[in-house]
Amino acid sequence: MAPAEPQAKPFQQQGDAPLFPEERPGWKGYVEWERYPEKKEEAAQILAKYDFPVPPEFQFQPLPDTNPVLEGVRWKYYHYAMGPTLQDIPDISWKYVLKEKSADMIHVLQFPYNGEPPRGRLVETEITPNEDHFVRNHGGIPEIDPEEFFVDVEGLVNNPKKISLKELQDESIFPRMSTTVTLQCSGTRRIEQIHEYPGDGDELINAPWGEGAIGTAKWTGVSLKKVIKYCGGLKEGGQHVEFFGADTYFKKGQVYNYVVSVPTRKMKINEVMLAWEMNDKPLPKIHGAPLRVVVFGYIGARSVKWLYKINVIEDPSMAPVQMKEYLYYSPQVGKHNATYSNGFSIQTMPVSSAIMTPVNHDQIIHDGKIKLTGWAYSGSGWPERVEVSGDGGSIWYEVPYNKMSRKYFHAWRIWEYEMPVDAEGWLEFCVRTWDNALNTQPTYVRSAWNWDLHVTSSCHRIKIYSINRTRPMTAKRLNLLEEKGMSLFPLTRPLEMELESKEEYLAEMHRRQGRDPIE
Repeated sequence: MAPAEPQAKPFQQQGDAPLFPEERPGWKGYVEWERYPEKKEEAAQILAKYDFPVPPEFQFQPLPDTNPVLEGVRWKYYHYAMGPTLQDIPDISWKYVLKEKSADMIHVLQFPYNGEPPRGRLVETEITPNEDHFVRNHGGIPEIDPEEFFVDVEGLVNNPKKISLKELQDESIFPRMSTTVTLQCSGTRRIEQIHEYPGDGDELINAPWGEGAIGTAKWTGVSLKKVIKYCGGLKEGGQHVEFFGADTYFKKGQVYNYVVSVPTRKMKINEVMLAWEMNDKPLPKIHGAPLRVVVFGYIGARSVKWLYKINVIEDPSMAPVQMKEYLYYSPQVGKHNATYSNGFSIQTMPVSSAIMTPVNHDQIIHDGKIKLTGWAYSGSGWPERVEVSGDGGSIWYEVPYNKMSRKYFHAWRIWEYEMPVDAEGWLEFCVRTWDNALNTQPTYVRSAWNWDLHVTSSCHRIKIYSINRTRPMTAKRLNLLEEKGMSLFPLTRPLEMELESKEEYLAEMHRRQGRDPIE
């Protein structure tokens, strides 16, 4: 079994191991919960026997300097408690992390897997390579044989059907579509909120994401609108589409499949795709193979992986992820007064951006300019203008249009800019984006803080230490250090040499008229 955090006791089975059979041949790791209330109740009774380890505290205490940063022991133990069909899922999921993702991914949470790529590499190309695309999973990775795969379409449709992957890929039945779409986790840049104003400590750890929980890919599949049409169209009252994922999900002692919904209006404008390819390659297992949902412009949580059922309903889903999570509260709502109904459900991603290089606390020797790179995105349109500031937001410079990647209807733009920097010492750089509807970003983290720590849409800020080689004193010091074979870094370590000779000191003090005035 996967390793546990040092403070957690080894897992101890309570009584005989239960057996919750896998639902379908060729669907390893998929247990159907939603159709069987009695099975869900049995699982809840089993979970109630355990004293599971508490999630680690990482908001009021420093984050571990490890990779993975957090392990998710509590969630591993939930799976262990469910018996043989689920107990190996943490190890199986980690196997796919090692197989399908880059070796230097930042593993924010080992299980369920949350990971982002190194900052600078993410914005080297406008299309994110599959192995570098962020992953935000809510459960383990089921292994589903494409030959055995089908999706149920039911609910408020005129002709419910089971549709195989082979049928979906038959272009004589379904016209194929390919679209470049950015997916973004609503937790992107959460670390900024945590550092200034800690918030919700969900039992599914609110992962301390940096700026890399976003990625852009060319997705290939079929428009959900065509699938619903194939099933005879919507019945009266069909206003929302519910998606069911084959992964097992836990919430407050209860067991579920992963379920969310989107309004049918999103489907009607061809902005919901059922995808089986990612960047012209078969969809990776870690990203939802054989079939996943891609919802254009919405938070990544709506783009369900390992899709096995589509259910058209009258109202938004009452499943916990839709009803109880991904809520945006006002700044005066928190643990003392939060309810599920006094936050609004996050759907469309707001305009946002980030500086990816340099990174916070970098110390940079330069000749009057510092190169910045980053991304900009808007879920309801496209980034039209990117502006950067070298003084915390007083003076802004527009990134030239030829230093931004092309415009897509549903994707980010990456950008770069040579920032003029005269000042030295600690400086605060920040970025903001304007989309095509003139939406822009709140100025400070506090403006966008919310108890669930979602959607850090404020201007992204980094502090860098500027060492301007065009300044004579700075150039002199750097030349001297080079002659002596010494380094200016680490910045916080004192130089092991005198800063000036006694003779230089006295001559300079004479020019400065000494320390005290003449009486």
